[in-house]
Amino acid sequence: MYRRAAAYSAGLLALLAGVVTVSAGVGPVAVPARTVLAVVANAVVVPAGVEWGTGVAGGGGPLTAGPPLRVRFAHPFAFSVSETHAAIVMRVRLPRILLAAFVGVGLAAAGTVMQGFFRNPMADPGVIGVSSGAAVGAVSWIVAPSAVLAFLGPLRPLLAGGAGLQLAAFCGALVAGFGVYLIASRDGRTPVATLLLAGVAVQTFLGAVVSYLLLHSGESIRRVTYWLMGHLSGASWGEVAVVAVLVPALTLALFAYARDLNVLLLGETDARALGVEAERSKRALLAISSVLTGTAVAVSGVIGFVGLIVPHAVRLVVGPDHRILLPTSALAGGSFLVVADTVARSGVAELPVGIVTAAAGAPFFLYLLRTREVYDL
Repeated sequence: MYRRAAAYSAGLLALLAGVVTVSAGVGPVAVPARTVLAVVANAVVVPAGVEWGTGVAGGGGPLTAGPPLRVRFAHPFAFSVSETHAAIVMRVRLPRILLAAFVGVGLAAAGTVMQGFFRNPMADPGVIGVSSGAAVGAVSWIVAPSAVLAFLGPLRPLLAGGAGLQLAAFCGALVAGFGVYLIASRDGRTPVATLLLAGVAVQTFLGAVVSYLLLHSGESIRRVTYWLMGHLSGASWGEVAVVAVLVPALTLALFAYARDLNVLLLGETDARALGVEAERSKRALLAISSVLTGTAVAVSGVIGFVGLIVPHAVRLVVGPDHRILLPTSALAGGSFLVVADTVARSGVAELPVGIVTAAAGAPFFLYLLRTREVYDL
């Protein structure tokens, strides 16, 4: 099993690296793949030694501080590339492409867990209201930032520091996700059917809230609509750094529960008989998936179909074992979203990436439904 997982994952990781390289060369100014690789290699730094600086003496007296330790870094590569190509790849394209890859990984991983958790191939990362909660947070920030600042008191310094939209969306996602869990829980148990129905109800309510905010958005309606369609434009290295830490860590945390998720497919009664603490595993899976989805949606807006179509398609190839399905779906989701975003920014006018994923995902999903029988997970 682990050999199969490693083989599939290695192949998909190579595919993702290739897709990222090709995508970085696509745009109004074409950059050859060799040049892209050279630019990335030139940006690599490695530790080259340790230096001890000298202390600072004050007024001819003794040193006022101990010798500070400083690590010296060096660039092992120095390929000849034009400054224009280097700036295009490193400052414009690569942050956006890497953000797309990490968002795709997060959405596909969360979608895989939700489909297994609910034993329904139609489930997606937002089924418990996380995406709708993020939408409320983001739209509220765009329409009335002062009200959000007042509501989120302790977070005001962070919200006012340039990441207000992302943090508002993330907080909205967590409130919605954990709120659905609390609504559906009773006497320490969380029935899956109740959780699903609670998620649908909360999504409907939050959709009404977003509609109300849209009516009062005024001149902000274009920005609100663009966010709700999903976008990756304006990506920064700061955003990439955040998701590069959170998304892999949370995905690995989900993978730790892959066996429990397999057993839960048999039903909670059988899971308990096999030694799985069903409620604890369910809580962990829901919490991690909610945070993972909230992280992805906070930096990209609402991007549909990645967490729905990718796990569904990958399952048809690798099977339902989540020890294989989870890492392969995550890597496939990264490649899918990078390709979709490349298409979105390659036309005469840039499109929100959510339009591309929906336009590509919906027909493919209908094709699968017409050519294959709907199955039980």
